[in-house]
Amino acid sequence: MSIQYEVEPLADSYGPADSFPKDFGYGEEEADIEDSPSSSDSKPRILLMGLRRSGKSSIQKVVFHKMSPNETLFLESTNKIYKDDISSSSFVNFQIWDFPGQVDFFDPTFDYEMIFRGTGALIFVIDAQDDYVEALGRLHLTVSRAYRVNPDINFEVFIHKVDGLSDDHKIETQRDIHQRANDDLADASLEKLHLSFYLTSIYDHSIFEAFSKVVQKLIPQLPTLENLLNIFISNSGIEKAFLFDVVSKIYIATDSSPVDMQSYELCCDMIDVVIDVSCIYGLKEDGSGSAYDKESMAIIKLNNTTVLYLKEVTKFLALVCILREESFERKGLIDYNFHCFRKAVHEVFEVGVSTLWAGSQTVGTPCSKAVTLNGTPRSTV
Repeated sequence: MSIQYEVEPLADSYGPADSFPKDFGYGEEEADIEDSPSSSDSKPRILLMGLRRSGKSSIQKVVFHKMSPNETLFLESTNKIYKDDISSSSFVNFQIWDFPGQVDFFDPTFDYEMIFRGTGALIFVIDAQDDYVEALGRLHLTVSRAYRVNPDINFEVFIHKVDGLSDDHKIETQRDIHQRANDDLADASLEKLHLSFYLTSIYDHSIFEAFSKVVQKLIPQLPTLENLLNIFISNSGIEKAFLFDVVSKIYIATDSSPVDMQSYELCCDMIDVVIDVSCIYGLKEDGSGSAYDKESMAIIKLNNTTVLYLKEVTKFLALVCILREESFERKGLIDYNFHCFRKAVHEVFEVGVSTLWAGSQTVGTPCSKAVTLNGTPRSTV
């Protein structure tokens, strides 16, 4: 496998990232924002809920704090609500609220109406390796209470810790949980309440894939971004393209072709390689500079005639493409189309970063404009 890599620290680069990945954009310690008066509670919220030891804190640490899965074995059980401000990027800008498993919705001191009213997504984590009867009961209580307060919440169910199950057992467990949960909703006349189910594990990329799907539902500009990606790949001979948040490896958009897990894993691994190499060779001797800046670019040629191509889009976003070697021979055309794509993405989000996320807040409408890719004006929405 040959790697071509180019990073040049600039005077106007995005700032130091001297200990990526753990400190790149996020602090090592989880912030308890209840004790921080300077924090803003107006951001859209994603709630992590579930029984004790179901894996909620481990998910948060692995996805947003770059903790290795093995390190999560030593995490203490959550005993109070933790609020984690995910604001390192204008594209991933929300709060994660990690709830202890023993939350009592009937406790008069628990203001569940205030919490659910400002929530964009509620993720309920179920331990697939445990007896999940109690978890299903808590799931029903939680989503029914939340739905009555805020019917616009996206309800997501992570069937977690599936790494220890066989493929057949995974499918059977998902089918059983899906059936029981929806039967409970039907019995309560809540057929309009929709649950989305994901098989997840912190020991592979499934947790990043699932979180990507959750976050995408909160981005009102998602259709515009997908259209831009479709135009870009169709005019560039590219097979698949992802728009990644570099820090978390969540992809905030992809083209309309199906996502292959192996391709997604390749792109995630490429981001890790790029940042690791950049931290070693791209920074100055005193550690100053940036591991990811306007000049960041990487090309990896695999031994099966596949090429991975990464280019910087914004301060925290990267476009990662998968294409064939023969298509990459037209690199000039690809780079021209990428320049148009990058410009269009910046224009889309000029509508207003503060109104980017869905939730109880007012959300800006994605702009409709003509974008030229490959020399042809095309409408993006």
